[in-house]
Amino acid sequence: MQSCFAKISSKVVVALFVILFTGYALAEEKKAKVSKQITGKDVVAQCDFKNPGNDQRSQLSITLIDQFGDERKTVYLRLWKDMKGEEDILDKMVLFTMYPPDAKGAGFMRWAYNPEVGKHAEQWIYLPNLRKIRRVSVRDLSDSFLGSDLTYGDISYRGLDQDDHQIVKLDQDRKGNQYFVVVSKPKEAKPQYAKKVSWFLRTPDMNDCVKARVNYYDKKDQFLKQQDLKWQKVNGAWVWDEVFVQNAQTRHKSYFKVEKVKINGGIKDDWFTERRLKIGLN
Repeated sequence: MQSCFAKISSKVVVALFVILFTGYALAEEKKAKVSKQITGKDVVAQCDFKNPGNDQRSQLSITLIDQFGDERKTVYLRLWKDMKGEEDILDKMVLFTMYPPDAKGAGFMRWAYNPEVGKHAEQWIYLPNLRKIRRVSVRDLSDSFLGSDLTYGDISYRGLDQDDHQIVKLDQDRKGNQYFVVVSKPKEAKPQYAKKVSWFLRTPDMNDCVKARVNYYDKKDQFLKQQDLKWQKVNGAWVWDEVFVQNAQTRHKSYFKVEKVKINGGIKDDWFTERRLKIGLN
């Protein structure tokens, strides 16, 4: 009787082992198939090039935090418009300073051009104390954007084929969310970064996948900074919700918050002129 029970128990153990092992093997096989079916280029094309809408109106807050923990916050009214390549212009953006009080009325305007044109973005600033508009040239895309840890290159359009994209692994966080981890290496001879490693949220519908994190490596391939992103979807358009950037080399941090978002409100072109930059919100 005892030997019979032992035989039954051993059979049960073997059966359970087979079931568990088969389940694990199927899961691993599924992961392998996913990695074979979807390329790094596919992931970037689906997850990084999101629909921004035709135009956006929002409130943008940028908080800069130095290595000692001292903070400086600026709040802007942000207007952005997709120019559809008209006159080789990719998009236009204007920022009107709302806070702090001593900077209220200052403005910043940017026209970005299609990459094929090979022309740097044009930029203007308005300083109310001087009552003058100044053109600001951007010769180096590695220059800081408004004093933050993002550069002009980071916020500029970059074509899908300007980098080689490769999936290196599938990652998972503590909440069980899965991510495609993609390494993007630039093709140009003198790039701003040696590489970027991006985490893209894996979703059942690839149209909902977004970029959640980017690690930037400097020209010497040393870790430079980390960018974490949260998104909001408004009327079918994808817009930043919160973005946090921390520079590992300088210990400087930047926090971006986007609120009061309106999409496709029909923003007129005259908002993106020197005259309007000077008038501001009056």
